[in-house]
Amino acid sequence: MRSAQTERKTRETDIALSLNLDGSGKTQIDTGVGFFDHMLDAFSRFALVDLTLRCRGDLAVDAHHTVEDVGICLGKALREALGDRAGIRRTGSAWMPMDEALAFCALDISGRPYLAFSASFLGPMCGTMDTQLAEEFFRAVAVNAGLTLHLRVAEGRNDHHKMEALFKAFGLALRDAAAVDPRVTGVLSTKGSLD
Repeated sequence: MRSAQTERKTRETDIALSLNLDGSGKTQIDTGVGFFDHMLDAFSRFALVDLTLRCRGDLAVDAHHTVEDVGICLGKALREALGDRAGIRRTGSAWMPMDEALAFCALDISGRPYLAFSASFLGPMCGTMDTQLAEEFFRAVAVNAGLTLHLRVAEGRNDHHKMEALFKAFGLALRDAAAVDPRVTGVLSTKGSLD
């Protein structure tokens, strides 16, 4: 089973996270930021990963530390659960429509962290989550998981739809990239290494 658990405890957050890459999209998520919980649930269901997450953050300040630190923990868990990355497809991409919104994600489990993020939001908040924190979350995941990650919103007027389309596109692309393909022997790399 490709799974991992991680914890993070600082003066700003206290996080416990477990992840199963070979799951069915079951979740138990409580970060104290309702909209963020909704986005993580959407990601997990479309990625078909099981995610259990509890976070207690300094929400009296704002949601920044909570969202970023959850991204750090999710990235570390992904890296650990993927192991040596032997036999996986490595890359994935997906378009995700949600009503008038359309988002795209392409990713490479390359070991080379990089985020290209192109999305604009009309308002500063979705629920109690700052819309600008989406980029911070995905950067934390990419850096800690070792992903080359491209995300963009191509169309949309409603911020909720645009954000949800991004998280679902990420889930779909990760599902393909992390999938084990019996035709792949070792790691899929011209160098013979993903480090």
